[in-house]
Amino acid sequence: QVQLVESGGGLVQAGGSLRLSCAASYRTSGAYAMGWFRQAPGREREFVAGISWSGGATYYADSVKGRFTISRDNAKNTVYLQMNSLKPEDTAVYSCAVDPGNRGWRSGHYDYWGQGTQVTVSS
Repeated sequence: QVQLVESGGGLVQAGGSLRLSCAASYRTSGAYAMGWFRQAPGREREFVAGISWSGGATYYADSVKGRFTISRDNAKNTVYLQMNSLKPEDTAVYSCAVDPGNRGWRSGHYDYWGQGTQVTVSS
């Protein structure tokens, strides 16, 4: 019914940049939001960014605001996360997810998840 595949992770030095992509295969009769989450070893999974179907509404965790940018290209069924000024504390597995309710905020109802891509930021 749905497949989400993340890519673009890697190892970078602090201050560097990465661009994550999430290719989605999802059929629905309505609009849906997408979001990015991350989970570091020993830490709870946390919301990073979300975006509505139209792209007109975006949401960011305070820890990444001003450094990360979420965007989407619905024609390509892809959502992106541009990460700049990376910090060691950004190190985590980053996963994309679908919110069928088209909310896109942290507490949105994300029903579908990708397997994640590793981002490692060295100091």
